[in-house]
Amino acid sequence: MNERHAMAFYSDVSVAPGSQVRPVSRNARPFVKWVGGKQQLLAQFETYFPASFRRYFEPFVGGGAVFFHLWNTGRLPNQVFLLDNNKELVNVYRVVRDQLEELVRLLSVHKKHHRKEYYYKIRRLDRQSVELSDVERAARTIYLNRTCYNGLYRVNSKGQFNVPMGSYNNPKILYPEVLRSASEALQGVSIEAKDFREIVDLAQPGDFFYFDPPYDPVSETASFTSYTANSFGDSDQRDLAAVFAQLTDKGCSCMLSNSYTPFILELYQQFRIEVVYARRAVNSDAGGRGAIKEAVVLNY
Repeated sequence: MNERHAMAFYSDVSVAPGSQVRPVSRNARPFVKWVGGKQQLLAQFETYFPASFRRYFEPFVGGGAVFFHLWNTGRLPNQVFLLDNNKELVNVYRVVRDQLEELVRLLSVHKKHHRKEYYYKIRRLDRQSVELSDVERAARTIYLNRTCYNGLYRVNSKGQFNVPMGSYNNPKILYPEVLRSASEALQGVSIEAKDFREIVDLAQPGDFFYFDPPYDPVSETASFTSYTANSFGDSDQRDLAAVFAQLTDKGCSCMLSNSYTPFILELYQQFRIEVVYARRAVNSDAGGRGAIKEAVVLNY
């Protein structure tokens, strides 16, 4: 494929300009599917959020369910930092914040052309010499996320997206009101690609950190950590526990979600550990998705 710019895919399509962004009610919610998303746990989390805090940090933003919930309920301070080491995800958040209408237009193109051949054509773009603008990359990521198997974000060792297409009769590719609500919530928010190990120097007393890292696998076959080209293993979990302790020493409030496994319980044994229940499984068989115990670690 010789195209140097992805707009070649859209050149034969006439798309009406999107409407202007307008104020919406506070009903923001995640606009991407994400393994381990916390939407279903928000009611259980309510009793664990700190009463007040100076600044808010999410070092593994993922689908952002906790951020959107805190924004909807009016509890976020003026300074909010959403961080992730997945550069494609960070780019999506920035584009939703800053280039919403162009994103909506490109997603309408993907919606119009969606079929099996088109899905794999778009998926192959990260294997070819095609230059994508930030908004084109974001539209591609959202399109693949909404149409791939189970909404997985998985890449190979070269960082190339490799999830097959899902079996959906009518996938929800374009959802402008959800995107507009999310864009409103993201105004003024700092969104950066950072590794969690870099955040200690940013911390100040009174900050609140919510951590939702890739989970410790509950079995040898349950592991799914390939959100980026580098997996998240035991050494990363240990490093995260050390960061959690350092932030505690700096006077920050910290809340962390993870599997309720002996390894995690040992890592955080000096802290308060509560239990919540979630329905989890990267499994096409609904019968394999039972409620399981998860740990919520708190330093307050």
